[in-house]
Amino acid sequence: MNASATLLPAVVRPAVEDRRWLSSDHCAGPVLDLLGTLGWAVVDTPEANVHARSPDGRVYVGWLPEDSAAWKRGIVWKVRVHPTDAEPWVQEFGLCTPSEAVAGFITALVAHR
Repeated sequence: MNASATLLPAVVRPAVEDRRWLSSDHCAGPVLDLLGTLGWAVVDTPEANVHARSPDGRVYVGWLPEDSAAWKRGIVWKVRVHPTDAEPWVQEFGLCTPSEAVAGFITALVAHR
């Protein structure tokens, strides 16, 4: 499969000193900032969990720092996708996954929709 260079994401090569994001600080900021920029509906719960849905309703992102079921399974991020022409699927990210990596995943997910 050949893809046009305009369809591929730009390659970013940060300097070694700029790679501090590789170790998670358990901050949801990069993802929540991205979702806000994308115009997603974002809802905070009293328990400090955050739920977001894409404008078309087909993608859900959950930041679940206070969800005991998520913690028992070792996750803090849940992404659920409902494609129009395929079976729904879920991607979960563990407690130590940097939020910048989750933001990168979501960016790639919505880039070609």
